[in-house]
Amino acid sequence: MKKILVFLCCLIITHLNFAQTTKMPPRNVSKFEQLGTELPTPNTYRAADGSPGHEYWQQKADYKIKVTLDEKNNNIKGSETITYYNNSPSDLQYIWLQLDQNLFKKDSDTYKIDDFGLNENLPYQITTSLFNQYSNKGYEISNVKDESGKPLTYIINKTMMRINLPKTLKGKGGKFIFSLDWSSFITEVKKERGRSGFEYFPTDKNNLYEMAQWFPRMAVYDDVNGWQNKQFLGQGEFALAFGDYEVEITTPDDHIVASTGELQNPTKVLTEMQLKRWKQAENSSEPVVIVTQQEAELNEKNTPKGTKTWIYHAKNVRDFAFASSRKFIWDAMRTNLNGKKIWSMSYYPKEGNPLWGQYSTRVIDLTLKVYSKHTIDYPYPVAISVHGPVFGMEYPMISFNGGRPAADGTVSGGIRNAMISVIIHEVGHNFFPMIINSDERQWSWMDEGLNTFMQYITECEIPKQEWAKKDYPVTYPSSRGLASKIVNYMNSSPDQLVPIMTNSESIIQFGNNAYGKPATALNILRETIMGRELFDYAFKKYAERWAFKHPQPADLFRTMEDASAVDLDWFWKGWFYGTEACDISLEEVTLYTTKKLSTDTTFANKTFKENAWQDMLNRMEKAGITLSEQEKNAVNDKKYFYELKLKNIGGLIMPILIDMQFKDGTTETLRIPAEIWRQNAQEIKKVVTTDKQVVQFTIDSKLETADVDTKNNTMPRKENATKFDEVKQKNK
Repeated sequence: MKKILVFLCCLIITHLNFAQTTKMPPRNVSKFEQLGTELPTPNTYRAADGSPGHEYWQQKADYKIKVTLDEKNNNIKGSETITYYNNSPSDLQYIWLQLDQNLFKKDSDTYKIDDFGLNENLPYQITTSLFNQYSNKGYEISNVKDESGKPLTYIINKTMMRINLPKTLKGKGGKFIFSLDWSSFITEVKKERGRSGFEYFPTDKNNLYEMAQWFPRMAVYDDVNGWQNKQFLGQGEFALAFGDYEVEITTPDDHIVASTGELQNPTKVLTEMQLKRWKQAENSSEPVVIVTQQEAELNEKNTPKGTKTWIYHAKNVRDFAFASSRKFIWDAMRTNLNGKKIWSMSYYPKEGNPLWGQYSTRVIDLTLKVYSKHTIDYPYPVAISVHGPVFGMEYPMISFNGGRPAADGTVSGGIRNAMISVIIHEVGHNFFPMIINSDERQWSWMDEGLNTFMQYITECEIPKQEWAKKDYPVTYPSSRGLASKIVNYMNSSPDQLVPIMTNSESIIQFGNNAYGKPATALNILRETIMGRELFDYAFKKYAERWAFKHPQPADLFRTMEDASAVDLDWFWKGWFYGTEACDISLEEVTLYTTKKLSTDTTFANKTFKENAWQDMLNRMEKAGITLSEQEKNAVNDKKYFYELKLKNIGGLIMPILIDMQFKDGTTETLRIPAEIWRQNAQEIKKVVTTDKQVVQFTIDSKLETADVDTKNNTMPRKENATKFDEVKQKNK
């Protein structure tokens, strides 16, 4: 009551005693208008609260695949049978498959639309284009037939393949079974752009294969887009349906295979000693080496005598990937998630040690625990990290990660950090988008941004881990997530910025826009705007609602508001639909007192009209407002009233965080919600009442809002110290 009364008094006195000014009309009110046409109208498939509607549906595709890896020719050949379930309410006359490896065809649009110039250094794009001229590494498709063996008509349009159905596939339960054969050459990652391929090790003359996008896969048909059949150009990733997989992978008999799913025939492919170590790892909370470095080095010298078939099954996954090499060391442990034990596994060549043996599997273990806490418990039986030529790519239960020590085995801090971060990120992708299955072809931020946010949350836990305390005793050097890390991007030239809500293929500054900015936005939402309790509950609710489903941006936006009772439309509009930066300037501070202060007040000092307090109290009594003696004494000659004038120079609406440093050396922080800008988004005044004299006001002292210019955040102005000044001060 006291603070409310004081504030009321300030408003009344200001109204009574200062020159009358006309209130400025509302400006930029649209920044606080609700998201209207930007969001789709709720319906029976997607509800207004952000949850799946009562008639929500999605398609399913089951695969039975047999594939052979031809190491001599770096070729892969396979056959697959797909059972496609039409759960939609619509009848279908055709279906679409993705042929992503056609990116490497000679006539690929990806090469045709490369936009670059020339300089004295040979551009990477030219190099890859030249390699492409002498290869034709997309799919060769054959024997496309229905369940009865009758040929099906089809057309291949670059990276998409349409199969014309012999008869209409009925909705709400229709099923169509078909098969096809295919082959493709495997790309060499260091020579050609790609998200999978092989690495050749000249020292021991062996290859390491990381196989992804290696088979024709069903495109998504959903209630939002119909068929998501946008061409794959390389940047916008994948939209895929869930299904069950039975896969037989035939490799040279000395290879070790890591894969999506659970190994069905370990006794057929592992030695007796490897099986014994596997059993040991089943009950271990620390990594156990199943295939040792010594065994891997012996394999490197071998000549395969034949082939071996590894059988893997996976349920309810949206994709399938594997890795294969005779160079693999393999270690594993069990991660305990609320009593359920998950396999955490790493596969890596000797070139990855000692770094990979020390960290990889332990990082998987931490990632599963932190992500599960904030989303849903990890539902799959295994999570794998593979070290090879691909620095970072993700698939259900398996990821391909970089970070390699120097040739002499030494490990720099930068390489170690990069390796740990990429493992967290790629293993974390199991949750976004492998389980919470957003459309990557359209919205990169829905998987990359949300996942980078959770990566930051996980990285904050690293210094608490016993295995990490030696290298990270205080903090982990996260490269994204903190507001201060996105300032340079937010301060970029306007022609280098696009909204987060931009199609994946049209994003510029992809890393900052799809990863950094949305991750920072969510971190600010959690720490500064909503608070952890409200945010964590709503974010977890989103994950629970959309696990094993296909969410859209509106489903996230609506769930976060619905589960928290926080109106965030202004936030989504500013951070996700706009490109403006946060730059809040503290322009003026004026001190008002009842009597002129004789001492230095730091700020311009004005006094209220004589007897203003008594006049106000008299008016309140005449209006029938009865005040207690305590309330009457709440305002007195010892109060300090500061009028702060603030400008929103950057345009982005944000809360105002004000630090007050008092003359006696103490401090206090005021946190003012963003709604203070609701009637004038350009300039506002705020009255602050204190019992002590303020000598310094500072806006956003902890760098929570990504303010791009901190030089105008203080009053009196305080120039930011340069590195030279810091060194000079230390040497005094």
